[in-house]
Amino acid sequence: ILHCTADGKSLCGKVGVQGYPTIKYGDPSALEDYKGGRDFSSLQKFAKENLVPMCSPTNIDLCDDAKKKQIEELMAESSDSLASKIKEKEDEMAKVEKEFKEKVEKLQAQYQEYSTEKETKLAAVKDSGLGLMKAVKAAQAKKGGEEL
Repeated sequence: ILHCTADGKSLCGKVGVQGYPTIKYGDPSALEDYKGGRDFSSLQKFAKENLVPMCSPTNIDLCDDAKKKQIEELMAESSDSLASKIKEKEDEMAKVEKEFKEKVEKLQAQYQEYSTEKETKLAAVKDSGLGLMKAVKAAQAKKGGEEL
């Protein structure tokens, strides 16, 4: 548990905490965002399935052969080379996020356009005499009820 006030503020910035509460898990040097439910049963299920020692450079004995090979190849690279590859992948992720945001903004604009169009059409229908028709129909029904 990390409190992102006072003493924990700088670490929270380093691991990407942007809102509260934020749940992160995994290798402390490569924390992942928890995206599941916040109710007890969802958190409990997630914890049982994911909050266990995991394959990583510090727990290589927990890795399968393919992951061990991948870790060994990465460990053989220079720090600068790894930093460059990390930046490349982070740039890819930023691009995906940017594309998503742009698409959502387009959807929101389209929704607003459709909503305005709907309200205009509904107002036109009402203004064409719908309210008066309903009032006359109600008056006829009331008059017809009085005659019986």
